[in-house]
Amino acid sequence: MGKFLALFNGAADEADKDELSAQQQAEFLDAWAAWAQADHGALVDPGAPLNAKKRVTARGVEDFVDATTGYEAGSHDEAVRIFAGHPHLRLFEGNSIAVVECR
Repeated sequence: MGKFLALFNGAADEADKDELSAQQQAEFLDAWAAWAQADHGALVDPGAPLNAKKRVTARGVEDFVDATTGYEAGSHDEAVRIFAGHPHLRLFEGNSIAVVECR
């Protein structure tokens, strides 16, 4: 059995995030909490920002920053079902979640 990762890709930059009102932020956090509670048992890892990122190229190594966050689920279909309703998808136009298998 493989590992299945849900990788969150954020379309917003810092300026977009700063434009969220306190009410919008609170509504998102409430929606996220409801989502997390509904399927908490189906996730192998409840997720975390992916930090300390390094990009390796022929020219060398450099630090980089992006908005990707990762979660781990037990099956591909289960991960797709869980993340299809995630509030991240409605927060900013262009946000997406890639569900991939690690072999």
